[in-house]
Amino acid sequence: MTGTGDAGAVVSALERIGRDDPRLSAFVEVWHEQAVADAERAAHLPLGALPFAVKGRAGIRSYAARRLIAAGAVPVGSTSVPGPGTPWQTWGLGAHGRTVNPWRADRTPGGSSAGSAVAVAADMVPLATGSDGAGSVRIPAAWCGVFGLKTTNGLLPSPDRTGLASAGVLTRSAAGALTYLRCVLDADRGRDPEGLPTVPGGHRHRVPGPNPQAAPALPVPAVFSPDLGHADVEPEVAAVVRRAVDRLVAAGVVRPTDRTCDLLDPREAWREVRGGEPTPYARELRRENDRRLDALFARVPLLLSPTTPNRPHGHDGPGEVYSTALTWAFNLSGHPAATIPAGFTADGCPVGLQLVAEHGADVSLVETARAAQDALSTVRS
Repeated sequence: MTGTGDAGAVVSALERIGRDDPRLSAFVEVWHEQAVADAERAAHLPLGALPFAVKGRAGIRSYAARRLIAAGAVPVGSTSVPGPGTPWQTWGLGAHGRTVNPWRADRTPGGSSAGSAVAVAADMVPLATGSDGAGSVRIPAAWCGVFGLKTTNGLLPSPDRTGLASAGVLTRSAAGALTYLRCVLDADRGRDPEGLPTVPGGHRHRVPGPNPQAAPALPVPAVFSPDLGHADVEPEVAAVVRRAVDRLVAAGVVRPTDRTCDLLDPREAWREVRGGEPTPYARELRRENDRRLDALFARVPLLLSPTTPNRPHGHDGPGEVYSTALTWAFNLSGHPAATIPAGFTADGCPVGLQLVAEHGADVSLVETARAAQDALSTVRS
């Protein structure tokens, strides 16, 4: 993924935003004049004036955005996030009202990186930044039918004092996320003298640094868990993901193993860590899930599951369902996790397949995701 070497790609992106955003409301602000001026200056840099969007008004100040700009990418605007007073984080409020799912306008795009997912899914920009504290990149990516990555916690700077939120990116395909990783990865940042990212509260992820291996040998041994041992997954969502995994096996991308992944429900632990005062029970639950994941990744490099237990819900809210049920365990554990499009439910809602890898294996995870996404696209076409 690169720009055109001139302002053309930025101008085209701005034209698409002007045409489609009044209907989708993915953007809070669009920086027309500044983006065109920046494109002229960035044309000679490695990314050649590649247009991208940033999550929320504060996104332009993020470490990832600054690294992308330094490499020649051009920010064209800030995307929508949940509006004020929202008790749940699965919708966005843009300049034109609520953000709508480009596949089903009566459904939410997910959140909190809502506008970023919609902007990419509607081809307004090829790349958008996000952040993921409980699934806030992976859920909207899954519900909008695009690729989303949560990086290893602690790998990139994050303003989140709890250590749960990690930088992420949304692109049309996993191949586009490699551009992001090339720009933002820095093995020397955010590490203690032993080379281990340290999360506030003393919870440390055993991460040796970004794994330089880019192209894992196929097929990749994998564990498939339809529910991670605790989630109540919609039967149709589970069936779509199961068919996608079967296609990956048939295509030689993954090789199933006879292992399982049964985690304790992380909901209470996540809530208490987010609140800043985890109880001994929450700490032990977190440690136990870490032990189980350590044992899994010591033997198998890849874990597969549905990204969400449910399809996109309506704009009135999720009800009693936790759309984060399959994602927030990996915010607690710190593992890198991605989502690729797995298919659609009968009523036209996108479904995501989640891929999780060992700490620091972000690059190889994205390469595996690229192979998987390519295989699924070939089968569908």
